[in-house]
Amino acid sequence: MRSTGSWYDVVDDDGESIRARVRGKFRLEALEIDETNPVAVGDRVAVRIEDEEEQVGTITEIEPRENQLSRRASGKRGLVREHVMVTNIDRAWCVQSTFGPKVNPGFVDRFLVAAETRHIPAGLVINKVDLIGDNERAQEAMDFWKELYESLGYPVVFTSAETGAGVEDFAAALEGAVSVVSGPSGVGKSSLLNAIEPDLDLATSEIGERTQKGRHTTTFATLYQVAGGWVADTPGVREWGLWDMAPEELGGYFVEFVPFIADCRFPDCTHAHEPGCAVQDAVDRDEIAQERYGSYLSILDTVAESHQASRVARWRTQGRPDDPDEAVVDLEDDGD
Repeated sequence: MRSTGSWYDVVDDDGESIRARVRGKFRLEALEIDETNPVAVGDRVAVRIEDEEEQVGTITEIEPRENQLSRRASGKRGLVREHVMVTNIDRAWCVQSTFGPKVNPGFVDRFLVAAETRHIPAGLVINKVDLIGDNERAQEAMDFWKELYESLGYPVVFTSAETGAGVEDFAAALEGAVSVVSGPSGVGKSSLLNAIEPDLDLATSEIGERTQKGRHTTTFATLYQVAGGWVADTPGVREWGLWDMAPEELGGYFVEFVPFIADCRFPDCTHAHEPGCAVQDAVDRDEIAQERYGSYLSILDTVAESHQASRVARWRTQGRPDDPDEAVVDLEDDGD
């Protein structure tokens, strides 16, 4: 239900809460596969009770995961470590807000790509619609994003935790499913869950007046019972760094690119500059939205930088190349 790094809150089949630690071998296995933590929210585990009175135990088994939503770990660890946010989920919801902070399409697209890599159905929630008021330009912008993402197969829900608008629609989307809600701090994730289930009483905070950015109120990802289902509320994320992706792979996770990729001249086309690129031709014909293609190019730059930095970090810290058959080279050697 919750992971704090060293302790884990587990609920058993009878609904009883157990505080547990994890066996050391799982931590070693996590290091071997480049994960920051061996157990994530949503994992199904076996627990051996060590103290019946205090309900404290040890996690002895972790069942294989159906899927997992991940991002690159923060800081320097992100070069060689994966941060698994939540596992075994039915749908991932990216939460944005109309203002304070405003919709960040780049964040949305990174989130959707992360979900696509694990075949997790995803959707978009745009909160704080009450702040639009009579602002016609803002309403047109929100309608544009709704039409764009829905045309790609991603459901979009407009909500207001303040007025209750759209809350029932979002609750219906959560019913009977295991979902995750994620987005930048301040967009109102916890407020939305409180609006659906007032007894949760999750902590919330106002955005900073100067920065227009939210303050972190959710410290650890936690799984809650909401609307007849389970919802993982995650800490606010400033940037969704994509984990372990080569530049030539990115286009396959933009769903509107997929019908055109097979027609590109080069099999490893990055759809950025290569001649004979069917994706670029589709953009020129307005069959792919300019906004999404621009977002793709921006993400591609960071993916390429991260991919190269990760390879260098692995060579230096672990002494292994990405390809087991590829020779380890000294990137600082100026010789031929």
